[in-house]
Amino acid sequence: MKTLRAICLLIACMLSVPATAQTFPELTGRVVDQANLLDPAQEAALTAKLEGLENTTSRQLVVATVSDLEGYDIADYGYQLGRAWGIGQAADGNAEKDNGVILLVAPNERKVRVEVGYGLEGIMTDAVSSIVIQNDILPRFREGDMAAGIIAGADMIFRHLSLPEEQARAYAAQAAEQQREEAGKGETGLVIFWIIMMAIIFISSIFGSRGGRRYRGGVGPVVI
Repeated sequence: MKTLRAICLLIACMLSVPATAQTFPELTGRVVDQANLLDPAQEAALTAKLEGLENTTSRQLVVATVSDLEGYDIADYGYQLGRAWGIGQAADGNAEKDNGVILLVAPNERKVRVEVGYGLEGIMTDAVSSIVIQNDILPRFREGDMAAGIIAGADMIFRHLSLPEEQARAYAAQAAEQQREEAGKGETGLVIFWIIMMAIIFISSIFGSRGGRRYRGGVGPVVI
Protein backbone atom coordinates (compact mmCIF):
# COMPACT_ATOMS: atom_id res chain seq x y z
CA MET A 1 0.00 0.00 0.00
CA LYS A 2 2.81 2.40 0.89
CA THR A 3 4.69 1.57 -2.30
CA LEU A 4 1.53 2.01 -4.38
CA ARG A 5 0.87 5.39 -2.78
CA ALA A 6 4.41 6.55 -3.52
CA ILE A 7 4.13 5.40 -7.15
CA CYS A 8 0.77 7.16 -7.60
CA LEU A 9 2.13 10.38 -6.10
CA LEU A 10 5.21 10.20 -8.31
CA ILE A 11 3.09 9.73 -11.44
CA ALA A 12 0.78 12.57 -10.40
CA CYS A 13 3.75 14.85 -9.84
CA MET A 14 5.23 13.97 -13.24
CA LEU A 15 1.95 14.67 -15.01
CA SER A 16 1.24 17.94 -13.24
CA VAL A 17 4.68 19.58 -13.07
CA PRO A 18 4.55 23.15 -14.40
CA ALA A 19 7.24 24.44 -16.75
CA THR A 20 9.05 26.38 -14.01
CA ALA A 21 11.12 24.74 -11.30
CA GLN A 22 9.38 24.23 -7.96
CA THR A 23 10.64 26.34 -5.07
CA PHE A 24 9.80 26.16 -1.38
CA PRO A 25 10.08 28.52 1.56
CA GLU A 26 13.02 27.90 3.85
CA LEU A 27 12.44 25.64 6.84
CA THR A 28 13.18 28.12 9.62
CA GLY A 29 11.43 26.33 12.47
CA ARG A 30 8.37 24.32 13.38
CA VAL A 31 6.16 27.16 12.09
CA VAL A 32 6.83 28.60 8.64
CA ASP A 33 4.28 31.36 8.14
CA GLN A 34 5.12 32.62 4.67
CA ALA A 35 1.54 33.85 4.15
CA ASN A 36 1.66 35.91 7.38
CA LEU A 37 -1.51 34.49 8.90
CA LEU A 38 -0.23 34.38 12.50
CA ASP A 39 0.87 37.23 14.71
CA PRO A 40 4.28 36.96 16.47
CA ALA A 41 2.77 35.83 19.78
CA GLN A 42 0.70 33.11 18.12
CA GLU A 43 3.67 31.89 16.11
CA ALA A 44 5.92 31.80 19.19
CA ALA A 45 3.38 29.88 21.27
CA LEU A 46 2.73 27.38 18.49
CA THR A 47 6.44 26.90 17.86
CA ALA A 48 7.07 26.15 21.54
CA LYS A 49 4.25 23.58 21.58
CA LEU A 50 5.48 21.79 18.45
CA GLU A 51 9.07 21.74 19.67
CA GLY A 52 7.82 20.22 22.91
CA LEU A 53 6.03 17.48 20.97
CA GLU A 54 9.21 16.63 19.10
CA ASN A 55 11.29 16.55 22.27
CA THR A 56 8.77 14.32 24.04
CA THR A 57 7.76 11.89 21.29
CA SER A 58 10.36 12.38 18.50
CA ARG A 59 7.40 12.99 16.17
CA GLN A 60 7.58 16.19 14.15
CA LEU A 61 4.68 18.49 13.35
CA VAL A 62 5.32 21.53 11.17
CA VAL A 63 2.76 24.22 10.36
CA ALA A 64 3.36 25.81 6.97
CA THR A 65 1.43 28.60 5.28
CA VAL A 66 2.38 29.46 1.71
CA SER A 67 1.36 32.43 -0.38
CA ASP A 68 1.47 30.49 -3.65
CA LEU A 69 1.33 26.82 -4.66
CA GLU A 70 3.04 27.78 -7.93
CA GLY A 71 0.41 26.05 -10.02
CA TYR A 72 0.77 22.71 -8.24
CA ASP A 73 -2.02 20.68 -6.71
CA ILE A 74 -1.76 20.98 -2.93
CA ALA A 75 -1.25 17.20 -2.57
CA ASP A 76 1.74 17.31 -4.93
CA TYR A 77 3.09 20.44 -3.28
CA GLY A 78 2.75 18.98 0.21
CA TYR A 79 4.44 15.73 -0.78
CA GLN A 80 7.38 17.52 -2.39
CA LEU A 81 7.60 20.00 0.49
CA GLY A 82 7.92 17.14 2.98
CA ARG A 83 10.69 15.60 0.89
CA ALA A 84 12.51 18.92 0.48
CA TRP A 85 12.35 19.71 4.19
CA GLY A 86 13.01 16.14 5.35
CA ILE A 87 10.25 16.35 7.94
CA GLY A 88 10.31 13.31 10.20
CA GLN A 89 13.11 11.68 8.23
CA ALA A 90 15.33 9.41 10.29
CA ALA A 91 19.05 9.87 10.00
CA ASP A 92 19.37 6.47 8.31
CA GLY A 93 16.57 7.26 5.87
CA ASN A 94 14.37 4.46 7.23
CA ALA A 95 10.86 5.08 5.86
CA GLU A 96 9.32 3.30 8.85
CA LYS A 97 10.63 6.14 11.03
CA ASP A 98 9.36 8.85 8.67
CA ASN A 99 7.25 10.23 11.50
CA GLY A 100 6.55 13.79 10.43
CA VAL A 101 3.35 15.71 9.69
CA ILE A 102 2.88 19.01 7.86
CA LEU A 103 -0.25 21.10 8.30
CA LEU A 104 -0.19 23.01 5.02
CA VAL A 105 -2.37 26.06 4.36
CA ALA A 106 -2.52 27.96 1.06
CA PRO A 107 -4.95 30.84 1.70
CA ASN A 108 -4.83 32.38 -1.77
CA GLU A 109 -5.84 29.06 -3.35
CA ARG A 110 -8.23 28.37 -0.44
CA LYS A 111 -6.62 24.98 0.19
CA VAL A 112 -5.59 23.09 3.31
CA ARG A 113 -3.94 19.68 3.66
CA VAL A 114 -2.41 17.42 6.28
CA GLU A 115 0.65 15.71 4.79
CA VAL A 116 1.70 12.61 6.72
CA GLY A 117 4.96 10.65 6.65
CA TYR A 118 4.89 6.90 6.04
CA GLY A 119 5.82 6.14 9.62
CA LEU A 120 2.59 7.72 10.91
CA GLU A 121 0.15 6.45 8.28
CA GLY A 122 -1.46 4.02 10.71
CA ILE A 123 -1.92 6.75 13.31
CA MET A 124 -2.52 10.03 11.47
CA THR A 125 -4.80 8.46 8.88
CA ASP A 126 -6.79 10.15 6.14
CA ALA A 127 -9.91 9.77 8.28
CA VAL A 128 -8.31 11.51 11.27
CA SER A 129 -6.92 14.27 9.05
CA SER A 130 -10.32 14.78 7.45
CA ILE A 131 -12.03 15.12 10.83
CA VAL A 132 -9.46 17.70 11.95
CA ILE A 133 -9.90 19.72 8.76
CA GLN A 134 -13.70 19.53 8.68
CA ASN A 135 -14.39 20.00 12.40
CA ASP A 136 -11.58 22.21 13.65
CA ILE A 137 -10.03 24.12 10.76
CA LEU A 138 -12.62 24.91 8.10
CA PRO A 139 -15.37 26.26 10.42
CA ARG A 140 -12.95 28.93 11.69
CA PHE A 141 -11.66 29.65 8.20
CA ARG A 142 -15.24 30.24 7.04
CA GLU A 143 -15.68 32.71 9.89
CA GLY A 144 -12.69 34.63 8.54
CA ASP A 145 -10.31 33.69 11.37
CA MET A 146 -7.48 31.88 9.62
CA ALA A 147 -5.18 32.03 12.63
CA ALA A 148 -7.77 30.40 14.89
CA GLY A 149 -8.30 27.61 12.36
CA ILE A 150 -4.58 26.93 12.09
CA ILE A 151 -4.10 26.91 15.86
CA ALA A 152 -7.15 24.68 16.45
CA GLY A 153 -6.07 22.23 13.76
CA ALA A 154 -2.49 22.11 14.98
CA ASP A 155 -3.71 21.58 18.54
CA MET A 156 -5.87 18.59 17.55
CA ILE A 157 -3.02 17.03 15.57
CA PHE A 158 -0.69 17.70 18.52
CA ARG A 159 -3.07 15.91 20.89
CA HIS A 160 -3.42 12.94 18.58
CA LEU A 161 0.33 12.59 18.06
CA SER A 162 0.83 12.83 21.83
CA LEU A 163 -1.32 9.75 22.47
CA PRO A 164 0.25 6.35 23.11
CA GLU A 165 0.37 4.45 19.83
CA GLU A 166 -2.32 1.95 20.84
CA GLN A 167 -4.78 4.71 21.74
CA ALA A 168 -3.95 6.68 18.60
CA ARG A 169 -4.57 3.63 16.40
CA ALA A 170 -7.84 2.92 18.20
CA TYR A 171 -9.03 6.48 17.57
CA ALA A 172 -7.94 6.22 13.93
CA ALA A 173 -10.02 3.05 13.54
CA GLN A 174 -12.99 4.80 15.16
CA ALA A 175 -12.59 7.76 12.80
CA ALA A 176 -12.49 5.44 9.78
CA GLU A 177 -15.67 3.69 10.94
CA GLN A 178 -17.36 7.07 11.42
CA GLN A 179 -16.47 8.05 7.87
CA ARG A 180 -17.81 4.77 6.50
CA GLU A 181 -21.10 5.28 8.35
CA GLU A 182 -21.43 8.83 7.06
CA ALA A 183 -20.62 7.69 3.53
CA GLY A 184 -23.23 4.95 3.84
CA LYS A 185 -25.86 7.44 4.96
CA GLY A 186 -25.03 9.65 2.01
CA GLU A 187 -25.32 6.73 -0.42
CA THR A 188 -28.62 5.65 1.15
CA GLY A 189 -29.99 9.16 0.80
CA LEU A 190 -28.92 9.28 -2.83
CA VAL A 191 -30.59 5.93 -3.55
CA ILE A 192 -33.82 7.09 -1.90
CA PHE A 193 -33.70 10.33 -3.89
CA TRP A 194 -33.39 8.45 -7.19
CA ILE A 195 -36.13 5.99 -6.23
CA ILE A 196 -38.47 8.90 -5.55
CA MET A 197 -37.48 10.60 -8.80
CA MET A 198 -38.06 7.40 -10.80
CA ALA A 199 -41.41 6.89 -9.08
CA ILE A 200 -42.47 10.43 -9.97
CA ILE A 201 -41.39 9.95 -13.58
CA PHE A 202 -43.16 6.58 -13.75
CA ILE A 203 -46.40 7.91 -12.28
CA SER A 204 -46.26 10.99 -14.50
CA SER A 205 -45.80 8.82 -17.58
CA ILE A 206 -48.79 6.64 -16.61
CA PHE A 207 -51.12 9.55 -16.03
CA GLY A 208 -49.71 11.38 -19.01
CA SER A 209 -50.34 8.45 -21.35
CA ARG A 210 -53.80 7.81 -19.89
CA GLY A 211 -54.65 11.44 -20.29
CA GLY A 212 -53.65 11.25 -23.94
CA ARG A 213 -55.89 8.26 -24.61
CA ARG A 214 -58.83 9.89 -22.86
CA TYR A 215 -58.34 13.04 -24.85
CA ARG A 216 -58.50 11.12 -28.10
CA GLY A 217 -61.60 9.30 -26.82
CA GLY A 218 -63.30 12.54 -25.92
CA VAL A 219 -62.82 12.17 -22.13
CA GLY A 220 -61.93 15.32 -20.21
CA PRO A 221 -58.44 15.77 -18.70
CA VAL A 222 -57.61 14.20 -15.35
CA VAL A 223 -56.84 16.69 -12.56
CA ILE A 224 -54.52 15.34 -9.83
